[in-house]
Amino acid sequence: MIDAPTSARGIVLIGAQWGDEGKGKVVDLLAGRCDAVVRFQGGHNAGHTVIDDGRTRVLHLLPSGILCAGVECLIGNGVALYLPQLFKELESISGGGEKRLFISPGCPLILPSHIALDQARERHAGRGRIGTTGRGIGPAYEDRAARRALRAGELFAPREFRQRLRSAMSLHNFMLEKYYGAEPLDPDRIADQWLGMAEELRPMIDDIGIRLRRLHAEGGSVLFEGAQGAMLDIDHGTYPYVTSSSTVTAGALAGSGARLEQIGEVIGVVKAYTTRVGEGPFPTELNDETGEQLAREGAEFGATTGRPRRCGWFDAAAVRSAAQCASVGSLCITKLDVLDGLETLRICIGYRFEGRNIDTLPPFMDRYADCEPRYEECEGWQESTCGATRWEDLPVRARAYIRRLEELVGLEACIISTGPAREQTVIRRHPLGH
Repeated sequence: MIDAPTSARGIVLIGAQWGDEGKGKVVDLLAGRCDAVVRFQGGHNAGHTVIDDGRTRVLHLLPSGILCAGVECLIGNGVALYLPQLFKELESISGGGEKRLFISPGCPLILPSHIALDQARERHAGRGRIGTTGRGIGPAYEDRAARRALRAGELFAPREFRQRLRSAMSLHNFMLEKYYGAEPLDPDRIADQWLGMAEELRPMIDDIGIRLRRLHAEGGSVLFEGAQGAMLDIDHGTYPYVTSSSTVTAGALAGSGARLEQIGEVIGVVKAYTTRVGEGPFPTELNDETGEQLAREGAEFGATTGRPRRCGWFDAAAVRSAAQCASVGSLCITKLDVLDGLETLRICIGYRFEGRNIDTLPPFMDRYADCEPRYEECEGWQESTCGATRWEDLPVRARAYIRRLEELVGLEACIISTGPAREQTVIRRHPLGH
């Protein structure tokens, strides 16, 4: 047996709000000093924007570390895999990225019928819709939980794959036709398409858990890249307005096969304000000129769907709760520069709920919309923070704002992003210690 190193060099990077916190840039920033980057949940409903050598790239399925030469990129069993998107992204990456990509055979496959079901369901729900991306993620995870999902490794047994696909799609087509009034799909045609991609996929299939254990034994550093955010976690988020997978740190272990001792630090990424895409309660939402300014200055449009993001003040109560359930140990604050020029900033320190003050989320998520935010005000700053790379270069009031967020959440901010480019970053403490 190979002895593991005494200190873990694994970092879990997750969103500590409702997603879209800027995780892609932070992964890109840290990945160059890591040996591997792992995706452990979600699917191509994620949208990580990275600026690479002045070029903006949006990755939906590939780990963001794919843009860093020499970094091993792993897709764990917790990721729902849509093969056309995978190969489309690989084609857009130069430099032989596919040779550094390894995919778990346990990844559940997203089929065209999953996408059709997702979209039909949202149309049918009308005003009661969840606000999904329509990419088939939810139905694919439903099939996994019901033990009828087809997984990536099954593509290499064509006869059995066809049989299982016909069985799964008989239910999909029944729901499409009889319940949603939509057109059915041809299982044989889909089987031909998916099996036609099997040989291209074969060199990438590997046991991700074994690769992670080998990296750990060799003292390698691994970055676990989350998608969405803790407030969208299937168990701990604002249910039912959540995603269909575990977005918290526990999901990194279950969705990759990693061991607990491989995790050394958990970083929660938050914006200096708050945004949310889709439906669901959002206590600090701003439906005024300030909200419009945040959306405009922050370019707040979804990287996956292009939908405008709802904007609001920083919600310390929500982040405290997210950090608790996700075992977050430090923060990375992004988009500080978007607040430049605002005269007054507000921070939600808790809620007024059922006639009393509370400091965390209410126990029942169906009552979250009844929470009224309790604010404190901070002085804004008129100087620019854009592009700052040293703590001392930030305006005094910007530093005071960050310190107040740290106090309210109870965590240090080790990284502060001051612009979309990799170098536009203040690193107060490097998570890898060098």
